[in-house]
Amino acid sequence: MPISVILTGATGMVGEGVLLECLADPRVARVLAINRRPLGRAHPKLTEIVHADFHDLSKIESQLTGYDACFFCLGVSSVGMSEADYTRVTYDLTLSFARALEWQNPDAAFCYVSGAGTDSTERGRAMWARVKGAAENELLRLFRRAAMFRPAVMRATPGQKHLKSWYRALAWTYPVVRSLAPSRCCTLQEVGRAMINAAIAGTPQPVLEVRDIVALADLPASPNRQLPTPDFLAR
Repeated sequence: MPISVILTGATGMVGEGVLLECLADPRVARVLAINRRPLGRAHPKLTEIVHADFHDLSKIESQLTGYDACFFCLGVSSVGMSEADYTRVTYDLTLSFARALEWQNPDAAFCYVSGAGTDSTERGRAMWARVKGAAENELLRLFRRAAMFRPAVMRATPGQKHLKSWYRALAWTYPVVRSLAPSRCCTLQEVGRAMINAAIAGTPQPVLEVRDIVALADLPASPNRQLPTPDFLAR
């Protein structure tokens, strides 16, 4: 059965790449994109809500019911930010959104874009990694079907509009980097396919590093395929 997806961050590089994959995949029936600014894209599958304050979803909560998955691709760089400010955007905002969604869709899959190097112990030296780790841990407690995605170097999908100028300048290096460090590289098409497969069939483990994302993306596109029950659910 085709799935319905809520997507955040579609005006950023990762979210836009995941959106394009959802729109192209027949297993996705509809996508609700929730953005802080207009997306500037139309598609028969796509509905958009422009909502400025992700810390308060009370005005749109009634529109979040009836979805099978959330692909949470919203995020910011920690460069130049204090830990308090980065925590407010990365942890507080994410969990505020996630709790509102869980209230409406308790059985939904929640796929969260984190990053390679995220610190699950929450005690490491890197501020961003600790904060991301804290967000991951809380999401895993909140959602029975949570999956933490930790990509590193990513190649954009043809047709993307929301790309940083530095990325456009360096995009030609991706094939070289992937040949030298394949465990650090994936495409946004792979990220999107892996999220769709996670929503339909589950994941073999709750935290997915780059190699896991690529492997999950390569599963046959069958809506009836089921993965083995993850250990963290079987217990």
